[in-house]
Amino acid sequence: MAAATVDDILSDLPLGFASLILRPSRADSPIERFLIVDADDEKAEGRGAFVLLIGVRGRSALPALRRLLKNPPLVLAVKGSPEDLGEAEELLRAAGTGLLLVDPAADWDRLLSIAKDRIQPPSYQSEVLTLLEEDLFAIAQTTARLTSSHVVIEDAANKVLAYSTVSNDIDELRKASILARRGPRKYELLLKDLGAYRELHRTRLPVRVPARPQDGLRERVAISLFAGDRIMGYIWLQETGEGFGADVDYVLTGSAARASAELIRYRNQQSVHMREDRIARVLSGPAEAAATAHSAKIPADHPTALILIGMSAAEAQADDAALKHGELANLASIHAAAYKPSAIVGQFKGDTAVIIPALQSANAEAGLRSLAEAIVRDAGKHLGISPYAAVGPIAPDLLSIHSVTGKTEALLGCMRRSGNAPVATLDEFEVEVLFREAVENFTASDFRHRSLWALLRGDHELAETLRSYFEASLDVAECAQRMKLHKNTVYYRISKVSRVTGLNFSDPRHSLVALLHIQEWAGTHKEHVAKP
Repeated sequence: MAAATVDDILSDLPLGFASLILRPSRADSPIERFLIVDADDEKAEGRGAFVLLIGVRGRSALPALRRLLKNPPLVLAVKGSPEDLGEAEELLRAAGTGLLLVDPAADWDRLLSIAKDRIQPPSYQSEVLTLLEEDLFAIAQTTARLTSSHVVIEDAANKVLAYSTVSNDIDELRKASILARRGPRKYELLLKDLGAYRELHRTRLPVRVPARPQDGLRERVAISLFAGDRIMGYIWLQETGEGFGADVDYVLTGSAARASAELIRYRNQQSVHMREDRIARVLSGPAEAAATAHSAKIPADHPTALILIGMSAAEAQADDAALKHGELANLASIHAAAYKPSAIVGQFKGDTAVIIPALQSANAEAGLRSLAEAIVRDAGKHLGISPYAAVGPIAPDLLSIHSVTGKTEALLGCMRRSGNAPVATLDEFEVEVLFREAVENFTASDFRHRSLWALLRGDHELAETLRSYFEASLDVAECAQRMKLHKNTVYYRISKVSRVTGLNFSDPRHSLVALLHIQEWAGTHKEHVAKP
């Protein structure tokens, strides 16, 4: 049971609903229970409670109030005006009881609901069930998008736990199931007669049920949700007119792995706090990774990979970015579970992280790339976004996965800046990653070439010419063409920079110093930088 104070309850009340005209002498004392007391109640025990005195208001509340003060409550809520309750205020002040003055037009049910939620919040099981339903509905909706079908998730007793958005393309069985939150008995018997449940109990693979127009049934594909050898429930897909795609079995397998994990977590009544992403813990170091592997029964001594998936900068600024972000994580989790049931998917620093443990070898890059490509492809097709997927280096085991996090983050950053490669490995961006690392380290330093830095900030024309000169690989003719200048003009400007700064651009070390300064200048003057 949670402990709430009078201030906690006040903070939840609508403006003008009630006012605390007298604070209790023990304002910080926790309110551990609430009572509804009728004016005629002769035996109310209000000590330490939040009491709602109903049925009377103003001065007519005084007799009931005096009875309550034999065992003073912590706070008393009563309707009336300050003028009518002056005497009551004096009595309550002497007893150390607070007085909450409720507007006469206010609804007691509203105050009761707020007080109840604060003092007796929803039970642990209720909170877990709510979270479970949210997760299952997200899985159903994502699966429906990936398969262009209608999706229903049931428990082992055929009670509907979640379903995708209802459309006009569902048959009578689905409509009845959603309305009643379980399948109608006659349809359950029909599916059993068709052998659907017998086959679902026999295999862990998707099972197809052909259409039965005479019985009002469209074609279906279903899969059982297993916990070990125990069936936890089923996922049913009903086609909606276009028929099932070639990848429906693949997607449904991933959805089943995700839904099974949620049902198992609920059955075990795992702590709500343990539902928070395991990603950050796994990536924080070997000790946390070992603890996660032990609790989730994930092999920790096999090669492990990290894939980071992030939206473009423009998509991340869109009005529906938060929604798309969650949908992308749901989509990735289904693909990852189909690839490896023990995969861990969650949020990491604003992106979606996919950890694939228990790889058979360190030469799994091709399969991981295919997984990343499938996620990016379906995100574009079903979510309307174009994310980037960085396939990080494979770590020797789960306990070492934190060692590749920085490299994978750097790879994703380079991919975003490039904008050309939706899926990539470190091999494809290794030089760019190293260069960006050098630039970032340089930027974090206080040392600057004083005359060059002053020139870059003070003479935009020379700075822009120098930037273009380096982008043209120190080729004067190429630089002149890009800037639409005469070659002699470029020669003159570069010579002036060299003369003013004392740098010799034919010296690799001098060129490196200049290039680092140019990159920092370009990063802080983006509005002046136009790519050729």
